[in-house]
Amino acid sequence: MRDLALAPQAASPLTGGLADSLFETAAESPDLPMLARRADPASASWEEVTALEFRDQVVDLAKGLVASGLSPGGRVAIMARTRYEWTVLCYALWTVGAEVVPIYPTSSREQVEWILRDSGCVAVVVEDEQGVMTVGSVCAALPRLRHVWQLDSGALDQLVARGEYIPPATVDSLRRIVLPDSTAVIAYTSGTSGQARGCALSHRNLAAPCDTLLEGWARTAAEPGEQAVVLAFLPFSHVYGLMIQGLCVRGGLLMGHEPDLDSEALSSALRTLRPTYLYAVPSLLEKIYKNFLRTAQQAGRGTLFERAADTARDFAAATERQRLGRGPGPGFDLRLQHALYERTVYRRLRAALGGRVRRATSGGSTLSRDLSLFYEGIGIYVHDGYGLTETGGGVTMQPLGREKSGTVGQALPGNEIRVADDGEILVRGPSVFQGYAGDEAATLTALAGGWLATGDIGRLDPEGYLTITGRKKDIIITSSGKSVAPAALEQRLRTHPLVHQAVVVGDDRPCVGALITLDPDFLTHWRGALSLPGDAPTREAREENALREEIARAVTAANSSVSRSESIRVFRVLPEPFDVTNGLLTPSMKLRRDEIVRRYALEIDAMYHSRSRPEREPLPEEPSLWDDSDNVFR
Repeated sequence: MRDLALAPQAASPLTGGLADSLFETAAESPDLPMLARRADPASASWEEVTALEFRDQVVDLAKGLVASGLSPGGRVAIMARTRYEWTVLCYALWTVGAEVVPIYPTSSREQVEWILRDSGCVAVVVEDEQGVMTVGSVCAALPRLRHVWQLDSGALDQLVARGEYIPPATVDSLRRIVLPDSTAVIAYTSGTSGQARGCALSHRNLAAPCDTLLEGWARTAAEPGEQAVVLAFLPFSHVYGLMIQGLCVRGGLLMGHEPDLDSEALSSALRTLRPTYLYAVPSLLEKIYKNFLRTAQQAGRGTLFERAADTARDFAAATERQRLGRGPGPGFDLRLQHALYERTVYRRLRAALGGRVRRATSGGSTLSRDLSLFYEGIGIYVHDGYGLTETGGGVTMQPLGREKSGTVGQALPGNEIRVADDGEILVRGPSVFQGYAGDEAATLTALAGGWLATGDIGRLDPEGYLTITGRKKDIIITSSGKSVAPAALEQRLRTHPLVHQAVVVGDDRPCVGALITLDPDFLTHWRGALSLPGDAPTREAREENALREEIARAVTAANSSVSRSESIRVFRVLPEPFDVTNGLLTPSMKLRRDEIVRRYALEIDAMYHSRSRPEREPLPEEPSLWDDSDNVFR
């Protein structure tokens, strides 16, 4: 082994189950607002739910679950978007010692059947009629399934009514026998390559990262004397979403829910709830940046925005050098310029996120250094952390006052991180899962020697900061034997406003290539700004050439970060994005690389074939392109 980062002691260990913190808060601070909800998604008004009200709703629902025959250890799937009922139901299940099995509501019929059968669920909670139909179509293969409850048809109210005769003492006695090492969640992996596996996570596994983060970083979630407010919109079907829920409930943060992830709904929720801390994923932060840029260009202020963005990045980079003891910090001219843009640009950008966000956390995949510096420069430092389903959430975080953009920080207290000789990241700590449910062989392989083999590759610097460079199974080996990690190239490509998604290919090929999809919103804006003269056929041809040249510049910019042998030499723009409905993304929005390569095998072959034909001399520093007859937009 090489490289070891050992963190100091963690927070106090858990003594009971996850539901205990809610009951303790309700007893000590009954009037503390814990949840916020809207009767109408279009409403600007949020109704606050106190700790006492939240606890009583959990107890009433828990009584209904007991009356329905649910016993400790019983598994119940929740197949719904991020909404208020998800949290109440989750804590009611944990109160009676049941195990939660999250399922993405966008999951296919086959995925739903596999998870329900593999986990042995006795009940499933769905959101709407579509969910009922999906589960109903596979019920014949699920002999253990006894209940299907539909949220939108009043299932929770019906459960509460069913449990009216159950004494509260019964619920309390069930809660008190839940132990820290009792299983709380069976969370299924994304299944990017093969069948999804259920990760058994105990109450201790889920509580450990939450308590450590709250102990060390809670004061950054709001201004002094102000209650922290969080908008939960990431899926609770993912362990990152569950960690956000746990942080809010265990830390007394006010949490609102937004189930709809389209730009308009999310923007409305941010402006009206006005969170003090933002939890997000890189793709959302990239989208927000592109929306800022597009809005500025449409208002005729694109150049101003780009200058302000460059200043933000320069200011943040200088500030970082200062806090790491590597430089004097921003000079007078840079501070003056930054102050000017603060008054004219940055505060307006923050207002679009509600106006109170000062810090954020990004997870799910790595955030580019440039984007991290941009957000820090406009006044929102983004902590890029690292974790996976098997670790119950985050295992790293940026140390306060020593943050280093481009890394995922250092190991959380109580955790250890190693990097093996082949670059694979190994993790040990209190949040590492119990194992794969029903798969002892896979568990033994993943936890060899007590260390979790994450499948991710990366490096630790001398100060213990971890940098993620990709997934071990995603490494591309060209026909010349060159190994290429695609993640960094894909990340750089996505920074271009026109690029929506990118998949780097090249296994057993003479060079690295890329499949690219375009951002539909920015593409529409870009086309409108071209204003090309001539008749329709001429304009279309010139527009296509201009678009090809713009994407070529994006590829050239991405190549600047790697050696020539690792650079993208051919690429193809695809006519439609990768998404869940066409089977090219997992429900957690991860690329199904093997399926993408299989689906677009003909396009990949044609891309490399066009490169092998005699071509015009390429422009300096630009990747080789296809010939003119290869119209990639048909």
